[in-house]
Amino acid sequence: MDVSLIAGMKELGAETPRLRKMYVEEKITAEIVAEALAKKD
Repeated sequence: MDVSLIAGMKELGAETPRLRKMYVEEKITAEIVAEALAKKD
């Protein structure tokens, strides 16, 4: 494999947990908003 390709794969591997955390945080926020709107009605 090309060295730059390996470096890119390592970079993506390091970014994956960060993106997963962001997704979970956004999902929790959306659930909280949905619950608040449901209680408002």
